[in-house]
Amino acid sequence: MALAAVVTQLAVPPFYVYHFIIFMTFENIEPARIKSFVRRKGRVTPGQHFALENHWERYCLDPKMDVNFADVFGNDAPLIVEIGFGNGDSLAKMAAENPDKNYIGIEVHRPGVGHLLMKIEEMQLSNVRIYCHDAIEVLEQRVPNESLAGLHLFFPDPWHKKKHHKRRIVRDSFVELLARKLAPNGYFHAATDWENYAEWMLEILNRAPNFKNLSPTQTVCERPDYRPLTKFEQRGIRLGHGVWDVMFKRV
Repeated sequence: MALAAVVTQLAVPPFYVYHFIIFMTFENIEPARIKSFVRRKGRVTPGQHFALENHWERYCLDPKMDVNFADVFGNDAPLIVEIGFGNGDSLAKMAAENPDKNYIGIEVHRPGVGHLLMKIEEMQLSNVRIYCHDAIEVLEQRVPNESLAGLHLFFPDPWHKKKHHKRRIVRDSFVELLARKLAPNGYFHAATDWENYAEWMLEILNRAPNFKNLSPTQTVCERPDYRPLTKFEQRGIRLGHGVWDVMFKRV
């Protein structure tokens, strides 16, 4: 029976019908398309503004254009993507310490992009490029299948309230996307200071057929040397807060 007929027969006030339709519409949005981030404006410092104006063309990639990453970097070194690099300090340090690898950083926060551009110029890094765009869209549309040696996700928004868990970036659809983009034996490395989110990631990844937990205990891993400690993380450790590293290999 059509909805209009039901409304007429039951004499349901239009006000309630309207809200019912809105509720059902949002309730049935595919979780994979719900954004896992909120764009924050933030204050752009003069240094970040200068970097955005003068170094964008050289280091930032257009999310609307296909690129050959070997051409972009001038080599075919292993490619690692970092989603949500924040201010970019850790990414810049990793790139400096691993010149034999290429890094793609993805971040929607423009002040953070500006800060990383400053670090790239300051440290003269040739193995870092940036997308200022939605990471899921970049992975889906611009990263070839089986092309990544690794993907980093350090301290993503935990969306700690239960009603917001559907906004977490790590979900079944994200893991399926990872399985397509990582090369065989490529790895996924996430870090979080929210234990419930670590448990959430472990549950999802442990049931994924294409992934193997790199932890000897099949739980979390010790922080590997290549992941730098952030200032925020160091402060949390001093206060007794925990940090959990989740690492899986694509098989």
